[in-house]
Amino acid sequence: MQITQLYIEGQRADMFDDVNISITDTVKNVKDISKVFTAYSQTFSIPASKVNNKIFKHYYNNDIQDGFDARVLVSASIELNSIPFKNGYIKLEGVDLKNNVAHTYRVTFFGNTITLKELLGDDKLSGLTSLTDLSKTYDAVNVKASLQADPTTNDVIVPLISHTQQLRYDSHSSANYAGNVAWDEGNVKGVLYSDLKYAIRLHKIIEAIETKYSITFSNDFFVNTNAPYYNLFMWLHRKKGKVENLSGLNESLIDGFANDADANTNSSMYDNALELFLYSPTEFIYSDIRLNSTTSSTNPYRISIRKNGVEVANSGDITSGSQAITSVPRDEIEEGALYTAYIQSDFSPTFSDIRFEVIKYDYTDPVNPIFYTKNYTITNYSYISSFEFDITQQIPDMKVIDFLTGLFKMFNLTAYVDKSTNEIIVKTLDSFYSSGSSYDITKYIDVNNSQVNVALPYREINFQHEDTKTFLAAFHQQKFNKTWGKSEYTGSIKLDGGIYKLKTPFAQMKYERLIDENDGITATTVQYGWFVDDNQESYVGKPLLFYPIRQVNQNSIAFLNSETDQDEVDTYNIPSNSVALSSSTSSYNMNFYKEYNEYAFLNTPPDTGFTNTLFQAYYRNYITSVFSASNRITKVSAYLPLRILYKYTLADRFVISGKSYKINSIETDFYTGKSEIELLIDI
Repeated sequence: MQITQLYIEGQRADMFDDVNISITDTVKNVKDISKVFTAYSQTFSIPASKVNNKIFKHYYNNDIQDGFDARVLVSASIELNSIPFKNGYIKLEGVDLKNNVAHTYRVTFFGNTITLKELLGDDKLSGLTSLTDLSKTYDAVNVKASLQADPTTNDVIVPLISHTQQLRYDSHSSANYAGNVAWDEGNVKGVLYSDLKYAIRLHKIIEAIETKYSITFSNDFFVNTNAPYYNLFMWLHRKKGKVENLSGLNESLIDGFANDADANTNSSMYDNALELFLYSPTEFIYSDIRLNSTTSSTNPYRISIRKNGVEVANSGDITSGSQAITSVPRDEIEEGALYTAYIQSDFSPTFSDIRFEVIKYDYTDPVNPIFYTKNYTITNYSYISSFEFDITQQIPDMKVIDFLTGLFKMFNLTAYVDKSTNEIIVKTLDSFYSSGSSYDITKYIDVNNSQVNVALPYREINFQHEDTKTFLAAFHQQKFNKTWGKSEYTGSIKLDGGIYKLKTPFAQMKYERLIDENDGITATTVQYGWFVDDNQESYVGKPLLFYPIRQVNQNSIAFLNSETDQDEVDTYNIPSNSVALSSSTSSYNMNFYKEYNEYAFLNTPPDTGFTNTLFQAYYRNYITSVFSASNRITKVSAYLPLRILYKYTLADRFVISGKSYKINSIETDFYTGKSEIELLIDI
């Protein structure tokens, strides 16, 4: 029997002498290959002792103000025989009373990785305010520059993806029709700048997540030398059709506030925006946030205040030419939220004074209330009316957790928290398993009780991106009766069981390399995406990921600055599902199935060597071993010594009678010291 100690927020909790704490460890479970797991315990009970009542602040008594908040996970750790074993979090499930007196607290222990979901909650990508620093003006000059920008050195570019207009290439001198991008100095036609949108490197979104939530991902996978990941961009397409500010007016973020902090109002200015922190609210404490703007101009403008990227207050048109106040509704004031302010106007007023004001009233003592105020001020602020392509307002409407989950599904990633650094280690599953050690546990096995079961409860596993409804991808489905990029893995023989479907939350397009319609034969260097549905109408769809490929000094295309003004462009970014246009440069691509490369297939001879699909590169080893006729799930019971319990990781192998196994899951009862282990043969 092991002696188990539980610490909650650094305070050692009292335990029952015979408490049964059972912790399950699993990272990839063959029964659900898409999920990232963490260590967790079955719910167990601890006594409602004086010590534990203090920890949980007598949770059973709901009359207590500022009591324990059971909605929030709190830090915890488990020790075995006074030696640190697991770090994580405790969730209070409830309290059991006997004779109307608290008797036990029911709690569940979770490993560190689960806090990522708790930390991100339902926050959306639009709340990653640091992305605003990468925003650009949306006009012909900037769109053209970004269409030509080098994606290896620029984090925001423009790809040749049209949201409405179909593009064609016809070099005949009389082919003067809309969407014909073949350069012809005598005819004004081509791709209009407003039919294009910006795109952002995925890695900048990862960095913005780290910044906002004060977390650190390891560089095992999220690193600039990993081209299949680092070269990916997300198209900034929030609504179908042309780019518009959500307000319908030109707008820009009010920046230039000095970084500052104030302990009395529990507020701070962070990254030139207001990040407000409040104590846990009670009926005696409330706060106001408001923006004071002063200008002599009588041209109309508006003030928009946003919480985590979502508008919570708008002044409406202000035309008075004097001081105006825009207040955040009190029910939108939230601890830890990030507040930003925007000026919206088609004019360019100058402000003598802009003040972001935080007001706090503390009525804890109703007789002598305390009043606090803090002003964050800018003087002589000039607003220039221009169409600012604010990335936080144009990024797809997607939760941060869904974005990360999608990447984990694409690349078969797994994550765990490094105990010594609190860094979140992110690796591919193959890389994770390659880092493990080996332990021979033969002599610790309970030979009286074991099972050998079928490893996989599925006859087929489907891998695909969720949205393949854009025009060419939908046409591919209709013509070939097969979803573009989808892989259906069944092994070498027909098996029994159900069908498991793994879908990422992203869109995947089929792109088109344009043929010169003048002869119907010549393949140009122009490839584009047409983001419309199968009715050829503008389409929102799911967030689109792609690889931009820069074509330098290639077939000239006509770029329209306006309906009547054009420029010749021979360097431009084309979208691709592959890292490179030649498989000899890179065979990696974001299809799950080995589709032909839309560009390279038209080469002479066709280049069909793009073999490193998402399935082949990141899933094949694990899935083929699971589907192997020789594989089984072996269930054994063991009494593992502390030297193994303290040290093992889920990347390790357990050896039994000379055979090596991967750990599918391990559940350890720390009262009895017995572990129930599910193993997969290490093929």
